[in-house]
Amino acid sequence: MPLIINMMIRQTQFLLLIFLYAFINARTVSAQEVNLDSLYSVWQDQSQPDSTRVKAYTKYIWDGFFYSKPDSAEVMAEGLYSFSKENNYPLAAAKGFKIQGHINYFRGNYPLALEYYEQSLKIYEEMGDKNRISGILRDIGQIYKELGNYPLALEYYEQSLEFEEEIGNKRGISGCLTCIGNIYLGLGNYSRGLEYHQRALKISEELGSKIGIGVSLMNTGITYKDQGNYPLALEHFEQSLKIAEELGVKYGIVVGLTNIGDIYEEQGNYSGALENYKQSLKISEELGDKRRIVFSLINIGELNNIQGDNLRAIDFCKKGLALAEDIKVLDEQKEACECLYTAYKALGNGNKALLYIEKTQEIDDSLNAEETAKKLQQMEFRKEMFADSIVKAEKARLIEYAHQEEIRQKNQTRNWTIAGGFLALLLAGGFYSRWRYVRKSRNIISKERDRSDNLLLNILPADIAAELKEKGKADARDFDLVSILFTDFKGFTAASEKLSAQDLVSEINTCFEAFDGIMTRYGIEKIKIIGDAYMAAGGLPVPSDDSMKKTVLAALDIQAFIINRKAKMEAQNKPAFEMRAGIHTGSVVAGIVGVKKFQYDIWGDTVNTASRMESNGEVGKVNISQATYNLLKDDPDFSFESRGKIEAKGKGEIEMYFVTKT
Repeated sequence: MPLIINMMIRQTQFLLLIFLYAFINARTVSAQEVNLDSLYSVWQDQSQPDSTRVKAYTKYIWDGFFYSKPDSAEVMAEGLYSFSKENNYPLAAAKGFKIQGHINYFRGNYPLALEYYEQSLKIYEEMGDKNRISGILRDIGQIYKELGNYPLALEYYEQSLEFEEEIGNKRGISGCLTCIGNIYLGLGNYSRGLEYHQRALKISEELGSKIGIGVSLMNTGITYKDQGNYPLALEHFEQSLKIAEELGVKYGIVVGLTNIGDIYEEQGNYSGALENYKQSLKISEELGDKRRIVFSLINIGELNNIQGDNLRAIDFCKKGLALAEDIKVLDEQKEACECLYTAYKALGNGNKALLYIEKTQEIDDSLNAEETAKKLQQMEFRKEMFADSIVKAEKARLIEYAHQEEIRQKNQTRNWTIAGGFLALLLAGGFYSRWRYVRKSRNIISKERDRSDNLLLNILPADIAAELKEKGKADARDFDLVSILFTDFKGFTAASEKLSAQDLVSEINTCFEAFDGIMTRYGIEKIKIIGDAYMAAGGLPVPSDDSMKKTVLAALDIQAFIINRKAKMEAQNKPAFEMRAGIHTGSVVAGIVGVKKFQYDIWGDTVNTASRMESNGEVGKVNISQATYNLLKDDPDFSFESRGKIEAKGKGEIEMYFVTKT
């Protein structure tokens, strides 16, 4: 259940923020109400004023791509920056930076989002645009709220509120009050949170803004839900949903359906929850909003797991995982994998369950350093809050101690019958506490067992991990036909001299993270990383007839990734890596080495020859040996270019081929 609760919280925050933006900007955000072609035509029409073109293009990006294709929206936002430089129109850059800030906010990349917001803020301040300054201050406040730095978030919200009050923008004032109210809710101060939301509601009623009223009702409902008052929460959610339906604001409808589904799920009304999640999925599909589609698919999958319909859960969560991978949202990928792990474990399919534990761990490894920084900031803030609570608790303890001492002195003369009765109650309580302790211990042991499984699968292939758990050891094995892939970055030392240590590690991690994902997709086993070299093998620990083909396809995919990555980095005037890749097929020995920090490794002349294939390759190409060529030469999916015999260090002359897809 905590998994689902965390998922609900993130979804509610994501959807509600969009609903709030819609209110502050006094417009709906339904992409269907916008003729995207006409907006793009205005942007392309150079006879139009710059302000008209930029306004149209910004709306085109927001309504046509921001939710469904965030990667495309990010590239388009860079186009606004280029337009700004070419036409000396800073407003375009400010809007582009803000869009990029929003995209990275929703991805959870808060440091980068903050960087973009601050660039946008600087331009607005130079322009003296108080209205837009206020909006960016609110956005920055939202970043610090997500990081758990509530005091700093509150500071930005209050600055924004001052600007809104100065220019008399009541919608903006209401939006600021809503944000401040959410800070108090985050701190568990529900009375203050409700106070601010009620003030925001009053302003919306004065303005006659139904969408503003809907936002306030939604926030109030969330407050009651957090307090466990589900009937009152449901009442407010239903009122908010009704307003969204009256206005035809489909994003607001999705918000309402999702929250009502959450309430039904908390109450154990699974059929009601499922119906709301399905309606939310349908509307999200109509909008083409992939992020919301992912939310709904995983919600439905988790609910099916709870109801014991694990096969249906697998169907929905697999779809959710594929889409989450497509739009590159790691948190939702992890939720989907955990959903699949739960389903396969319930079905008794241990191998599949272990596979998704391993994939979950890979996703955890892919979470970048910024996420760690976020957690550290949250911990620091909690530390400060905890220190304050210790002081308060100590004062309360001293008062309570004095009170108890007084009671003790008065009760010394009471008879032993009462004492005996009290002792009996203590014994009964002791048995109950012991039962709770045993139950809690079992839960802890189960969680720790899963944790150890995750750690083991992060080091070893699933089949080897299963053997190690079953037998206490894993025997070395001979494999007759394994395809070994080696990659290496050309000019790595020269490129590293142009990058800071942090940027260098970040770039290497980005590349190897992509490699890991490609290997997982093709079922190729990653063996190890040595500096800037990457080694993987197809056909072990479970041999398969198509492992050679999959290894070549994986190599071609990672070359394509590096080529595209280089083009993107060079467009930003940043250094980038180039890569060689080589493959050889033959026999190897595989097994576990080491006692501490052990790892799964492979040995044999095949490994050495594969390394020579890489070192004698060329940038941007995949070089294969004669042995690999002989096994794949009749495959219609590949084309081969003979390189003749090439001298390889320690191997003499070897026939080599470049391979490409047909």
